[in-house]
Amino acid sequence: MNVSASVERWKNLRSTIAQAARDAGRQPQAVELVAVSKVFGPEAIWPVIDGGQRVFGENRVQEAAGKWPQLRERLSAYNGEQVTLHLIGPLQSNKARDAVALFDRIETVDREKIAGALSNEMHKQGRQLPCLVQVNTGDEPQKAGVSPDEATRFVERCKLDHGLAVDGLMCIPPAAEDPANHFDLLARLAEESGLPIRSMGMSGDFTVAIAHGATHVRLGSAIFGDRPPYKPAG
Repeated sequence: MNVSASVERWKNLRSTIAQAARDAGRQPQAVELVAVSKVFGPEAIWPVIDGGQRVFGENRVQEAAGKWPQLRERLSAYNGEQVTLHLIGPLQSNKARDAVALFDRIETVDREKIAGALSNEMHKQGRQLPCLVQVNTGDEPQKAGVSPDEATRFVERCKLDHGLAVDGLMCIPPAAEDPANHFDLLARLAEESGLPIRSMGMSGDFTVAIAHGATHVRLGSAIFGDRPPYKPAG
């Protein structure tokens, strides 16, 4: 892997994000880049950290636990800073304890059981992590997320019944459809719930997402290149 190419792509993406924000009449700092580092090891991630990226996303709790403690320790020793780590993949309730201990934001709250498990663990660990509710904007049966029709009520239950600090919504539009319609739907739902954060847009559609109000874009292959196959530890 050419790590210098990853850093160059990251720099170019930051410029593209800033320009897309300006084109949409928004301030560049209104859009946060979440660098999706799933499947990539510390040797691939560190140059991007060293370049200045501080917000990362991981899909799997176990995989993240195998690399991020050492990366955080290295960064802290290097300049005293830390990264912010988002869980952007599906969460199983039996992984809630590890997720609360490791991550700084959970983007994939999608059902009552997960909301309850996260609430219990945050109480036990004394950590109140900000959370996003994942919305299945296309109502795809194979995809995680609450139905758009249920999103507003589920947000309220997460806040009132479980005490979660929900401050936004997240979506992954259907691959075969115009993402703009789904981004507009998520933005409308977020506005209805009074939520400021809209995590939407990935490597293939992030400029569209920014034009439709994204506050966080999740980019992985656009930074790190093609992903190698995932190999579970052990």
